[in-house]
Amino acid sequence: MGFVAPWLLLALPALPLIWWLLRVTPPAPRRQAFPALRLLRDLPAPEETPARTPWWLLLLRLAAAALIVLGLARPVWGPGAATQGDGPLLLVVDDGWPSAAGWPARAAAAQAALEAAAREGRRAALLATAPPESGEAPRPTALMPAEALRARLAALRPKPWAPDRAAALAALRDWSAQQPGGFASLYLADGVEHQAEGDGFTPLAEALAAAGPLTLARAEGRPAHLLLPPRAEPDRLHLALRQTPAAAPAEVAVLARTGDGRALARAVIPIPAGAGQGEAALALPIEIRNQITRLEIEGEETAGAAVLLDERFRRRPVGLVGPVEQGASTPLIGPLYYLERALEPHAELRQGNGTGNGTGSGAIASLLSRQLAVMVLADRPLPEDTERAALARWVEEGGTLIRFAGPRLAESPDPLLPVRLRAGERQLGGALSWEQPQGLAPFADGSPFAGLAPPAEVTVSTQVLAEPGPQLADRSWARLADGTPLVTAEARGAGRIVLFHVTANAEWSNLPLSGLFIDMLRRVVALSSGVAGAEGSQPLAPLETMDGFGRLGPAPGGAGAIAANRFADTAPGPRHPPGWYGVPGEGGERRALNLSASLPAPRPAAAPPAGTALQAIGGVPAERDLGPWLLAAALLLLAADLLLSLAQRGLVGRAARLAALPLLLALAAGPVRAQAQGQAQPGWQQMPLATRIGFVASGDAGLDETVRQGLAGLSDYVNRRTAAALAEPVAIRPGQDDLSTLPLLYWVVTAGTPTPDGAAAGALNDFMRQGGIILIDTRGEGSGEGFSPGAAAALGRVTRPLAIPPLAPVSPEHVLTRAFYLLPPELPGRFAGGQVWVSRQEDRANDSVSPVIIGGHDWVGAWAVDERGANPFAVIPGGSRQRTLAYRFGVNLVMYALTGNYKGDQVHVPAILERLGN
Repeated sequence: MGFVAPWLLLALPALPLIWWLLRVTPPAPRRQAFPALRLLRDLPAPEETPARTPWWLLLLRLAAAALIVLGLARPVWGPGAATQGDGPLLLVVDDGWPSAAGWPARAAAAQAALEAAAREGRRAALLATAPPESGEAPRPTALMPAEALRARLAALRPKPWAPDRAAALAALRDWSAQQPGGFASLYLADGVEHQAEGDGFTPLAEALAAAGPLTLARAEGRPAHLLLPPRAEPDRLHLALRQTPAAAPAEVAVLARTGDGRALARAVIPIPAGAGQGEAALALPIEIRNQITRLEIEGEETAGAAVLLDERFRRRPVGLVGPVEQGASTPLIGPLYYLERALEPHAELRQGNGTGNGTGSGAIASLLSRQLAVMVLADRPLPEDTERAALARWVEEGGTLIRFAGPRLAESPDPLLPVRLRAGERQLGGALSWEQPQGLAPFADGSPFAGLAPPAEVTVSTQVLAEPGPQLADRSWARLADGTPLVTAEARGAGRIVLFHVTANAEWSNLPLSGLFIDMLRRVVALSSGVAGAEGSQPLAPLETMDGFGRLGPAPGGAGAIAANRFADTAPGPRHPPGWYGVPGEGGERRALNLSASLPAPRPAAAPPAGTALQAIGGVPAERDLGPWLLAAALLLLAADLLLSLAQRGLVGRAARLAALPLLLALAAGPVRAQAQGQAQPGWQQMPLATRIGFVASGDAGLDETVRQGLAGLSDYVNRRTAAALAEPVAIRPGQDDLSTLPLLYWVVTAGTPTPDGAAAGALNDFMRQGGIILIDTRGEGSGEGFSPGAAAALGRVTRPLAIPPLAPVSPEHVLTRAFYLLPPELPGRFAGGQVWVSRQEDRANDSVSPVIIGGHDWVGAWAVDERGANPFAVIPGGSRQRTLAYRFGVNLVMYALTGNYKGDQVHVPAILERLGN
């Protein structure tokens, strides 16, 4: 228990004086009839004593006086732990990417510290260790009253990059020099070392401890997760995750999402106890894998828990080079004919610009002048020259070289082969021959071709043989039935060389005529590293960037473009936030800048300096001001004292008669209200010309009043700005009340919202089927604010019995963004940043009007207007612009509910007019 104004408790010793002042009550007057004056002669003359107040009434008055004193002293139940010291307070916050996990708990701990400082009358300052979006170095704010610092703390958000504690330490030293008396500090650390050689956590903590008492607050038991860009394999994505080691084993789920937010697959990464990393495979067909644009850790919203997948995970440019002579693409017999038809549906094919249809001198150099994922050489020897040296460097840097044998390669082998070859080819009737063509052996489990079934009709009549050696077995990916290698491979630097020991046409084998040939080439190409489209010094502008919670949004004003040839070397930061970069415009290619690609493995921070007070972040109870409750109790006691005093003076009867009239009026109005409620409120339903917005009654009086105020404020705004006329909103109980007269139903879902029963679910499904729209609001859950914990889990539970169509995030072209006002697709309310979900555009039910809208922006909180005409709830992160956008979204929502997709159909107006004219 704490007190905001403890000096008022000095009035408590005055209670005895109050006792003395209140102990005498004038006696109540009595009427006495005197029959005659002579009777006065016989009256006794007793000694008169003053009447005294009863002891129980004195206790009542003393209790009321004590409650007034205590209420004015403003006691606080569950006050936050006060920081050490009594001087100025410096609040140091790590606001880099790891702090986004559990940010509401961190913000609550910081706010509790400011509340405690405000009660003690201390000044405070704020130092955020991550560089701001402007790119300036971190620096503390000026000292100010703790109450004034609350707004700055509420506007603080985690950044999508690591803290710069070294810069924060330099700024702290300059600031400390201006505080000769020292200061106390509260350091909300993320518990992570962000640099390979230390990032200044220990020096920063030591500097804070040297300046005054230090309290270190950090989350316990929550490892920092860093999801790495995956490695593409033939039929899967190889996922890798790093974390600060934890004592207990854990499993981390990763979701693969498409560009419209749909989850296509889920993989679980096991992490052993004490380990700092884990791996798993996400097995997907290449057609489905190419739809994935984002990987994210399920249930964790940080920039380090999300990875964007660009064209480098899908785009595989393949260069084809045949023999030197003409006719490489001759139908049915050319060495490139079958390669082109096998690879064209799945890769981008290129042929060199050298002489001879991509086969002559200069063809290889021409292909290597552009970014290339795979090079295919069909019976093309490589003499020792500059082309072979350039090709060797390209393989060392990560390229995949696929070679096919033939008479020329058998006669002139070169070093760019995975195995040494015997001179000459093995063929039927030759010196190295077999009696009949050989079939294919089953592929080994460790081969990239594992799982493919070799057809029995595929045979080989001629091949080049590899020299036996100890590494031949490990380098063999495919074998013939007699055990001789058909495909061999070797890793060279970051790349690899793959050799098919037969020709690329049907001269030595009928393999190119089979579907197995296509599958084998697809798997080898899928092993290569993809490339991006933009090349050279072309600037790639920031299209969409991540915030600290891993959510994509418009790029900040300070974000700059990146040259294409420097993209791989660019580390995310204030100048270049992680996100999508590319050339603006429809269909422009995008490249992904991921935070995790440039960060070292996270390590736990070192131990704090000796004497540091430790505090756990999380589970900070909300403070409760008991002052208003105590004053209300005092008023009740004073009211009881008044009634008892009137009773002692004989005035209760008159007061009762005065109060009888309003009591009778209230009793008379009671049955009318009860009847209205029992008959499903026919008053508003019998006025079909009055359009209203309904909301689902939650049973929580405070929540229902907030929703009513919000919808009333929106209705007033719509009435003033548009031609629509909305009446007062009404509370609805689905399954009991008629919903047919409502165009829009607002439903707030919290952790305690009950699951609709059969009647309620049927009524809501009928409402949506008949053209009504339900807006489901989780009030902060999903927006990163955490004001409604458990609402996301409750959302899945309460909507399970409803017929909700497949959903997708609101796109910039959706009618909701332009029904009346032109709005961004974020559609902010009291909160901003979360996604708003509607039915997918291709769903044509109900004329493409979404029957349900789901979000967590607490729009009613932004729309609410109290009895004084003020907005009782602040918008976060704030600003009149955000509240204006919230009201404008409300207008668009009402227009969308009243008119459907008429705004989207305007694109068909010219065609309709032309048809009418004809």
